[in-house]
Amino acid sequence: MNLKPWSVVLGGGLMGRLLASTLARSGHRVELFEAQQADAQGAAARVAAAMLAPLAESAITEPGVVRMGEYALQRWPQLLQTLSEPVFFQQNGTLILWHRQDQAEARRFTQLIERNQQRQPSLPAPQTLAAQALAEHEPSVAQRFAQALYLPGEGQLDNRQLLVALWTDLAQHGVDVHCNSPRDVQDFKAGAPGQPDWVFDCRGLGARNEWSQLRGVRGEVIRLHAPEVTLQRPTRLIHPRYPIYIAPKQDHVFVIGATEIETEDLSPASVRSTLELLSAAYTVHSGFAEARILEVLTQARPTLNDNLPAVRALTPRTLQINGLYRHGFMIAPAMLDVVMQWITQQDTALARRFDMRFEHD
Repeated sequence: MNLKPWSVVLGGGLMGRLLASTLARSGHRVELFEAQQADAQGAAARVAAAMLAPLAESAITEPGVVRMGEYALQRWPQLLQTLSEPVFFQQNGTLILWHRQDQAEARRFTQLIERNQQRQPSLPAPQTLAAQALAEHEPSVAQRFAQALYLPGEGQLDNRQLLVALWTDLAQHGVDVHCNSPRDVQDFKAGAPGQPDWVFDCRGLGARNEWSQLRGVRGEVIRLHAPEVTLQRPTRLIHPRYPIYIAPKQDHVFVIGATEIETEDLSPASVRSTLELLSAAYTVHSGFAEARILEVLTQARPTLNDNLPAVRALTPRTLQINGLYRHGFMIAPAMLDVVMQWITQQDTALARRFDMRFEHD
């Protein structure tokens, strides 16, 4: 008698939902344990812009993460196609803008991006847009900016829609979900009689007791409804302190963010950071002046000491997947496929392709 493999997933954030859904579709009997409610209020993935921008992010991360991001641009459409609920996905590129006083920083950034693309030539080359080309790409900002940098092929999706769609998919594929049920990896002995065949720890900062290198990096985002604003793609503004992004979602909803603070403090956003984000958005498009603030959100992203993701095999059948930092949506498909490859082969060429740290005996 062939029994389904029994897999336990700890954590119901982005990685936990994505892995549990994929395991169930591949024939596993899956249990998911989530410390909080089904609405993902405690998940870093809920407080995100979900941009898929490998070349833009190459300015601050390693080539392996860039390759993971490029991989995700192909994998996300495949993954979304399997879900019964729609998830907004767009691949209209990324637009980089700057004000006149920031031209020196813009030149430095452009040169860095150009060098990075030459190292990763499978990514589309960045394009410098003069006034007319900018007006053709993004008419609503052309009166305020005379030039821009355009990164073709980059994308985004709607993080909230995806989390809901994945949760629905879990129910449709018979995943046994336990909310308000925190568990540790020590609660299970994968492979022992009467125990799960596999245990996957996707708890983010909830795994700190088992992974001492984890820390939280605070992020702040503002969600706006701006009926007077139309942007065709995620737009980044070079700023004296940090690049600010504006990610347009459906129905004139925009996610604005940038702040990154080395703390796990989840208190409300400061007046200073809120003013900076809103003021920057207004300088991009005056229509943001009449926008309505839907939410001002804070969350701590699970981050390892090198700011890179990793997988640890505590035993051959107990894996910890963590450290997605600010790149969760951009690298989650690669992390998923690395884990699925390990399940079937007890090896993972994909991890080597992405220079991903995969610790095992």
